[in-house]
Amino acid sequence: MPSDLAFLVATLTRRGLLKPGSPRRIAAQLGALRNWGFSLAGELRQAAARDPDRVALVDEERGEISYRELLDRAERLARSLRGRYGVGEGDRIGALCRNHSGLVETALAGGLLGADIVLVNTGLSGAQLAVVAEEQRLRLLVHDAEFVDRVVGLPPEVQRIDERDYPELLAGAPLGELRPPARDGRTIVLTSGTTGTPKGARRPTPNGLGPLVAIIDRIPLHSGARMMIAAPLFHTWGYAALQMAFALRGTVVLHRRFEPVAALEAVQRHACTALFAVPVMVQRLLEVPAPATRPPLEIVAVSGSALPGGLATRFMDRYGDILYNLYGSTEVSWAAIATPAELRRAPDTAGRPPHGTRLAIVDRQGGPTPTGQVGRILVGNELLFEGYTAGAPERAGRDDPAGGRLLDTGDLGHLDADGLLFVDGRADDMIVSGGENVHPSEVESLLAELPQVREVAVIGVPDRTYGQRLAAYLVLHPGETLDPEAVREYVRRYRARFSVPRDVLFVPALPRNATGKVLTRELRRYHRA
Repeated sequence: MPSDLAFLVATLTRRGLLKPGSPRRIAAQLGALRNWGFSLAGELRQAAARDPDRVALVDEERGEISYRELLDRAERLARSLRGRYGVGEGDRIGALCRNHSGLVETALAGGLLGADIVLVNTGLSGAQLAVVAEEQRLRLLVHDAEFVDRVVGLPPEVQRIDERDYPELLAGAPLGELRPPARDGRTIVLTSGTTGTPKGARRPTPNGLGPLVAIIDRIPLHSGARMMIAAPLFHTWGYAALQMAFALRGTVVLHRRFEPVAALEAVQRHACTALFAVPVMVQRLLEVPAPATRPPLEIVAVSGSALPGGLATRFMDRYGDILYNLYGSTEVSWAAIATPAELRRAPDTAGRPPHGTRLAIVDRQGGPTPTGQVGRILVGNELLFEGYTAGAPERAGRDDPAGGRLLDTGDLGHLDADGLLFVDGRADDMIVSGGENVHPSEVESLLAELPQVREVAVIGVPDRTYGQRLAAYLVLHPGETLDPEAVREYVRRYRARFSVPRDVLFVPALPRNATGKVLTRELRRYHRA
């Protein structure tokens, strides 16, 4: 559509991607995209063609790596994987790695060969890893040295590469040409697995600049941006940040582990203007002393879980109005983005759909809900996932009358009169207590506003009389105290009686997975029926 083309050109211009340059390099850049597409490997090639000497990665151990050097390393690794391990189109390579250049090079090498990359959550146990390796039919697993004891139970047919093998693989890479594969390698992201064994979700390769433009219109990332990616790269959000960085010919700063003080120092040292994180990391940044000099950050973009009550406001009060919150999932990619202005107005909003994204709130019969009424959230965009691997049941959805498909996110939400989206919780988290529908997330957000509370989770637990009841698990700040009845009275003051948690438990920490999501199955161990 002409309007879509005009929007694309206008956004690319505003973000500095259409600046004049060397005709020879621009031609090479366009040729790389034409031949290799918009995969991670294709974005690397276009960036290396246009700005070969720009720093692509800053690794805390290996230092700075230019786009030219990164492409060379990825190609050598790809040739070694092909020559020594027989990896080719359609094979699956698992990557059990923290945030460092080795994971990036593995993903790139797989893409250059047309192999699928399975991004493995570093929080999986050895038993879970063995199940994932079998279900995903891994040919090869690349892993960090720290996980050597965790991979011993893998099926014998899965070949393994320790990160310590990388120097020899790169130095001894066989000669040979790498041609664009007949099929694009897919990125397979494991769902967060908060309730059981994670499923593999096949991510599509973008077929143009539309997905990038939709995001950078709402989150104002510019060409050449210097970005620290603290969100795990094995998570959809961290990996998406890496894709955007290469598309923008930016510089990515990586640390294996997130430590708030070290992250702030790295942001300052490397002049990062953007930080990609998950909400729990933002919370941790507020728990350390504010730096003497405000960091040069212009964007802090978070995704992966809900922002607990008041967190957005507290963060912006300290660091400025630079917080952006993307609501999405592994399956739908993105649904809405909240800007700082929207978070100032409504700190718990998920924002508005980006350009080209279709959003519907439907009732149980699939009909539209009135403004303000809670229903299931359905989303359509250019990057809906292609389905689960290993025979997992597909996500429900429906055809969109406007074209395309709408996918059920599994969440409940509503729109306000101004079109802002609010997520009211998971559809399967809503409980029925004594005949009343209760959304745990409403109570969770309320309790998060108590000054004594560091973290809180509210879930439904079985009840012999009412069917289900709410249980609240609170982590207090050091030195703080709260009485269970005072907590219940606080909720009673602001919510209906059936929203008052009968169980109030104080715990030392909330069990979380590697992306910061609370593991509800672990919480239930505290509960007594």
